[in-house]
Amino acid sequence: MQNAQVTADGARIRWVELPGRPGTSRTRVYLHGLGASSGPYFTASAVHPLLADSRSLLMDLLGFGISDRPTDFGYTLEEHADAVAAALKTADAYDSDVVAHSMGGAVAIVLAARHPQLVARLVLVDANLDPVAPDPARPGSSGLARYTEEEFLAGGLEEVRDRVGPHWWATMRLAGPEALHRTAVHLARGTTPTMRELLLDLKIPRTYLRPRDNGPLPGEESLIENGVRVVAVPDCGHNIMLDNPEAFAKETASAVNA
Repeated sequence: MQNAQVTADGARIRWVELPGRPGTSRTRVYLHGLGASSGPYFTASAVHPLLADSRSLLMDLLGFGISDRPTDFGYTLEEHADAVAAALKTADAYDSDVVAHSMGGAVAIVLAARHPQLVARLVLVDANLDPVAPDPARPGSSGLARYTEEEFLAGGLEEVRDRVGPHWWATMRLAGPEALHRTAVHLARGTTPTMRELLLDLKIPRTYLRPRDNGPLPGEESLIENGVRVVAVPDCGHNIMLDNPEAFAKETASAVNA
């Protein structure tokens, strides 16, 4: 396990690092979604024969998984991106392939926009591109964002636990409560410009993997017209890398080796 100090107060991001094949000069960075952790979600992909060529960093965002959970951190998408950038610089990970799921994809877009020297290719896995309104009927960021922080800490977290089920809760319970709520609020609120607008403006190779059964993304034609390769992956839901690992590895390898 590797780590890097990413805030002035000493908070550290941690990651599992896999060396890849001898002599490799490429680095691949994996970023998880809201309430998740990169090890459980991406290890099988990182060691898949199609993806095991590169040095791989399975990185947990600040506040999640094995990383520190400071309560004085704002957890905006920009702050997450800057913290990841500090960790990548410590790891000497420049011009990396960044593979990022869901909320991690939103952070990865901001990372590529703010720290272009760190990101050579971007693979977004059913990632957030647009702001969403708080919605108690949904389990993700919009559902968490309906609470104030006080409500969330006073009982909202337990309500979320009962809604999301044991699979997601297995990693969500590792997150700092403040980190989980603040990240969800900022993810639902989005960025200015929006994540979608930032993505369209990037000049690097960009691939977006989405579940085929969900149908086209909002604005998918515009993404394609602006050079984003959109791939509909069969036989999967939101967690594409877990639901269809072979297709995920194939399409991710195609994206980073194009």
